[in-house]
Amino acid sequence: MLFNPQICFGRWIVLLVAGCGLLGIVPCSRAEDAVVPKRLLLIAGAPDGHPPQTHEYVAGMKIVHELFADHPGIVLRTVVADDEWKDGPELLDGTDAVVLFRSEGAKWCSADANRLAAFRRLAERKGGFTVLHWGMGTRTAEPVAAFASLFGLCHGGPDRKYRVLETKLTPVAKEHSILDGIGPITIHDEFYYALKPPATKVAPLPLLQIEIDGQPQTVAWAWDRPDGGRSFGFSGLHFHENWQRPEYRRLVKQGVLWTISTP
Repeated sequence: MLFNPQICFGRWIVLLVAGCGLLGIVPCSRAEDAVVPKRLLLIAGAPDGHPPQTHEYVAGMKIVHELFADHPGIVLRTVVADDEWKDGPELLDGTDAVVLFRSEGAKWCSADANRLAAFRRLAERKGGFTVLHWGMGTRTAEPVAAFASLFGLCHGGPDRKYRVLETKLTPVAKEHSILDGIGPITIHDEFYYALKPPATKVAPLPLLQIEIDGQPQTVAWAWDRPDGGRSFGFSGLHFHENWQRPEYRRLVKQGVLWTISTP
């Protein structure tokens, strides 16, 4: 079963309403009226010159949109954000969570001061942050700190590391809800690793790791941010065909849902 942040809340409402009936109290509203929809903004990028079937941001976000299309309590909006993205700050101010899947996303977040400020306002509102593959990237080091403070880990700087390989993804936080129903995954993908962490006392929690040169490397994480919000990231999904793997779709959906649930 996919993780649903509304289930437990809904059950408490049912128990409360039933109890009120026994006491002769009429509830002031229906249970379904008490659930406030979460607004989820999917931010895709235009093609970035990679070969076809790699870095397919728009096609990938179409799949993410389909994952949530019938999910109760979520209002979806998908945008293809260009470099200027003039309406971006307003869109960010009107959402509760974001999924970022575009070229050199870490650099892009900081490329405009108003855009970065809007991301930070979303964090202050305990918004949910999800980032996929090159969305966590920057070729230069300057944007690393700002991005990591929002999304948890960053693939950035001239010393960034990545590798295409056939490998096994190993769950390392098996009790975490994002990994419900997910076991070891053997996959051919490009993974970013040796990701740069935020300058905080509480580090992101590794969820999935791969072995590179005999060392475990984190490629998916969950982070309970110091501001009270949540962030999730996955450095795979270089190849578009990997979206066909049910484990990948489950991982992304449960990761996003975790970021928008109440800590």
